Amino acid sequence: MTSGDRDRTGAAAPASRPTTSRSSAEGGHAGGTVGAVGMVIGSAMSLQFGSAVAATLFPRAGALGVVALRLVFSALLMLLVCRPRLRGHPRTDWAAVLGLGIALGTMNTLFYQAIDRIPLGPAVTLELLGPLVLSVVASRRLLSLLWAGLALAGVALLGSSGFGQLNFAGVGFALSAGVMWVAYIIFNSRTGARFPKADGLALAMGVAALVSAPLGVADAGSALLDPVTLGLGAAVAVLSSGVPYTLELFALRRLPAATFALLMSLMPVAAATAGFVVLGQRLEPLELVAIAMVIVASMGAVRTPPVRTEPRQVIG
Repeated sequence: MTSGDRDRTGAAAPASRPTTSRSSAEGGHAGGTVGAVGMVIGSAMSLQFGSAVAATLFPRAGALGVVALRLVFSALLMLLVCRPRLRGHPRTDWAAVLGLGIALGTMNTLFYQAIDRIPLGPAVTLELLGPLVLSVVASRRLLSLLWAGLALAGVALLGSSGFGQLNFAGVGFALSAGVMWVAYIIFNSRTGARFPKADGLALAMGVAALVSAPLGVADAGSALLDPVTLGLGAAVAVLSSGVPYTLELFALRRLPAATFALLMSLMPVAAATAGFVVLGQRLEPLELVAIAMVIVASMGAVRTPPVRTEPRQVIG
């Protein structure tokens, strides 16, 4: 099968399409979209509650050790379930897997370093600036500057009310994780279009585990072999990697990337909820307003269409 035999979602294009009424087609499309939106929301809640549980493991194995446990268990689980085919893939397919794996490993390592130093809600809010900046730059509209200004105002307000309790290293790690979040979105979409089911994600998880495991072993050592730590690490792997990344992979096959990014803007809400329920991290009213400003800015930036460049007319 050549690349031309695939549609935008990555599924094989059928040779012929049955004739259906317009209403039934629209109903099926709407149902698929609603299901995909539900997948993204479920992914956000699972991911952030998994991150909150992971934070409780930091005293046992450290941030790098917990990342290693999470990604190694996730890789083993997904490779066992998916059993992806290794042969017959061109170099471009493997490049997408490699990019996604490196993005996953680096993003998780940086983010766990952040939540080891600052509360979960502000960490995810700062991480969200990565996709927000990408949307603003890609749009190239004056309105996008308004969204960027609103986001910066939200971050400044968050700083005035909460950065006194944060440290600069934690903020830096969160912002760096945001950069890798952009890479994750791009490579996840490419991988989902090139591999059936969750095969590409399973292979990328293996790459991410290879990236994080040496750092975790060097940092935590024998603490990683504690039975309680191993059990909780396996639970974190399911909540924070296996469930959310699989849901996102399937959602990206049904949703445009812009819609997916828009829904990702709700991630700080899930993070603040998980931080409060699991870790008892309370946010002040000003911090909640600041997070809301960043969320609105991100939604506005994604909803602002990019400038369309008219093709030049060739005369002669």
